[in-house]
Amino acid sequence: MRDLARPVVGFFAALTVAAVMVFLIYFTARAKDPAPVINVDTTPIIRDARAVTSFAPVVKKAAPSVINIFSTHIIHERLYRNPMFNDPLFRQFFGDPSGQDGGDERDITRQERSLGSGIIISPDGYILTANHVVEGMDEIKVGIPDSKQEYTARVVGADPPTDVAVLKIDAAGLPAITLGDSDQLEIGDVVLAIGNPFGVGQSVTMGIVSALGRTFQTRGQGYAIQDYIQTDAAINPGNSGGALVDADGRLVGINTMIKSDSSGNEGVGFAVPVNLARHVMERLISGGKVARGYLVGIHMQDIDAGIAPFFNLSSQNGVLVDDVFPGTPADKAGLKPGDFLTEFNGKEVEDLNSLQLEISECAPGSDATLKLIRNGAATTLAVRLAELPMDVTAQYGAVQTSPVSTKADALDGVSLVDLDREARQALKTPVNLEGAIVTEVNPDSNAAEAGLRRGDVIMEINRQSVGDAETANKLYAQARGKVLLLRVWRHRGGTRWLTIDNTSRAE
Repeated sequence: MRDLARPVVGFFAALTVAAVMVFLIYFTARAKDPAPVINVDTTPIIRDARAVTSFAPVVKKAAPSVINIFSTHIIHERLYRNPMFNDPLFRQFFGDPSGQDGGDERDITRQERSLGSGIIISPDGYILTANHVVEGMDEIKVGIPDSKQEYTARVVGADPPTDVAVLKIDAAGLPAITLGDSDQLEIGDVVLAIGNPFGVGQSVTMGIVSALGRTFQTRGQGYAIQDYIQTDAAINPGNSGGALVDADGRLVGINTMIKSDSSGNEGVGFAVPVNLARHVMERLISGGKVARGYLVGIHMQDIDAGIAPFFNLSSQNGVLVDDVFPGTPADKAGLKPGDFLTEFNGKEVEDLNSLQLEISECAPGSDATLKLIRNGAATTLAVRLAELPMDVTAQYGAVQTSPVSTKADALDGVSLVDLDREARQALKTPVNLEGAIVTEVNPDSNAAEAGLRRGDVIMEINRQSVGDAETANKLYAQARGKVLLLRVWRHRGGTRWLTIDNTSRAE
């Protein structure tokens, strides 16, 4: 009996040791990137007018934290003796010439190098930079100007939508910059841009904050998760990833791009606000990716002076709900078309871009509170957020469809027909969609100027439902206001509100 117990005990002992090893390996792997210890100072800057003869003290404070980044991408190529065979188009049509006369080949390796800048944000070697400086690179070297030391860096994580990347080098006692509060920036504040333009070495330029909240829907994105600071401080190639600091030397932005016809500085540069970069950095370090909140089932648009009177709104700050899709979280929360969103989680909604940014910074699965105005009355709703898909896009291309018929003329310069089965199939409309389809829009008409397009389906005119082209014609004939309000559905664009100048028919 004792002999039988020994292998059993040995088996369980081995199993216990294996479980402990798996446990240690798992949590060691997860803990490879501990949270950095950063210094943050949110004290407002003093904006009283005062004479400043030098920013040297500010530069001495911030510049040691700005480093140079040298990235290398290794490219393997196959070259043929006959130059014609090196043309990818030739090989596409005639195949690989290997073994053919003149097709003798040789493999070569070449390097593409990129210069940029970065910012030390913790003494133990965490660095913030622009994603495009290190994206796709095989080797990343970091040079610290003051110490003349060079380190090999690894990418902890990257977020292309915001153009933010986090690097790590094995070092200690590094000169970490102090982070400021970019939400406190105001247009006109003095800022300094520090980086390595054109690889000439560390340089400093001065300017002001020219604008805030700039958004560019780049790389096919239609969902705003950028919030750029615009500055006239000179930013040139090589400055990307460098620091934008305030008059106290605190980091307020990461320089990322310029708008220029000459590829050089023309006084329009952009930086990622440090608050947004810090939010991205913390998620990259803790989870390896940035999971963003997303309000599913709703289509929204900005308000303008033409739309505001139809909803009895005194302000254009806020977002108008165009459409709510059945069965989605937005629908279950009680949102309806025509709702005017004024607050998100207690913060005032300025426009669609700012609302999308606020939503994206929430954790997926969290609950959010929406304050809105519906038919003149204020109400509050709670909604559960999902995770923003990486492929969310908003396509607003015009739909080219052939006219189904020429039944009626409604709106000056606009031709409408009934939304019949053939038109529904061509446009792939929702089953319950009712309205009149636009077949032609005179390019010189008020409707064209307002954005009405061929293929749009008019659902409402002045808040009244449109069932067919005849109804649309009657409602238009009865309209006597200076502005005509349309609610339209657009293929791949969802539902939206449009206002059309109607002054020629106003009484």
